[in-house]
Parts: sequence; structure tokens; C-alpha cells
Amino acid sequence: MKPAGTSRRRKADASRQLIVEAARAHFFSHGFRSVTMDDLADELGISKKTLYAHFPSKIALLEAVLADKFAGVEAKLKEITRAYPHDFSTALPELLSSTQRELDEIKPPFIRDMRQKAPHVFKMVERRRAELIERHFGKLFVEGQRTGMVRKDIPARLMIEILLTMIQGIMNPPKMEELGMTPKDGFTGIIKIVLEGALIRKGQKL
Repeated sequence: MKPAGTSRRRKADASRQLIVEAARAHFFSHGFRSVTMDDLADELGISKKTLYAHFPSKIALLEAVLADKFAGVEAKLKEITRAYPHDFSTALPELLSSTQRELDEIKPPFIRDMRQKAPHVFKMVERRRAELIERHFGKLFVEGQRTGMVRKDIPARLMIEILLTMIQGIMNPPKMEELGMTPKDGFTGIIKIVLEGALIRKGQKL
């Protein structure tokens, strides 16, 4: 028989995850400014007291939604990295398509609200994003150099720094709004530019 405390914790964790998933669907599609905590409580059939017991504010809920998003992205990237540890030509498109699918969930209203209402939260997004890129794409570039598919005259670390700098400069709420682009569009354009310079074409010698 499980202890009562363990059972309560599991029930609380399950309830918390349901709230995060409901908020995530609304926030990423419609922005978080237009969704109230009352709306979420009504949709989930719970009291406001219960909702606030898990998340004392909408910003706290936003942070939980983003943490949940990053946990999912990291799990998928890890799965790909482990599945193709020495197969650059398969791992690269898999990593890119997985990242693009994840970014496709984030629509312009969310970017607008991040710029206007939660620029401080975006600092956490930038930090987690940089960690993921360094960890997974960094390994991939090194493996690409080892297999002769990525140029060796430029250090892999420098390529990653260039990629990170471009992403930080373009994939932020003010710039995304200014360019009228989605995160998926911005990432796709940056990757094309970086990879065109990094990959060795057939017959090319460096």
C-alpha cells in the first residue's frame, strides 16, 4: 500500500500538469494576455483557489509552461542524439525537423505578449535555448567534422557561437515582431545561412 503522502503528491502533480497543458495550448496560440486565470479555472472545472495554490500568478504559470516546453524539446533532441550518435547525415535533418515542429507551436500573439508583458521571462528562454543548441548541435558539428561533412578550417565551437549570436539577435520578441516572422521562420532562415557556410558540398575541397 502506498503512503497517503505519496498518493497526494502524485494527484497534485497530475493536477498541476493538466493546468500547464491547458495554459500551454492557449498561451502559445493566442498569447497569454487574453487568457485569464478565471478562464483557465472554468475550462478545467477547478476553483480559482486550487489554481492559485499551484500557480500564485499568471507569470508563474507562464514560467511553468515554458519549462514544460523546454523539457519536451530536450527529451526529443536527446532521443535523436542517442539514436544517431555517429550518423551526421541522418541526425542533422532529424534535429532540424524536430526543432521546427516544436517552434511551429509558437504563434505571433505569444511573441507579442512576451515583448510587452514578460521581457524578463524571455531571459530564461534565451539561456535554456543556448544550452540546448550548444549541447546538441555542438556535438553534431563536431561529429560532422569527424566524418568530413562539415568544414574543418573553422572550429566547431566558433560555428556554434555564430549560430547562437544569430539566433539571439533575430529570435527575440522585438525583432520577431519587427520582421513579422514566426520563430519557425527565423530559425529556418538562420540555419540555412549557417549550414550553407558550414557544410562541405560534394566535390568541394578545403
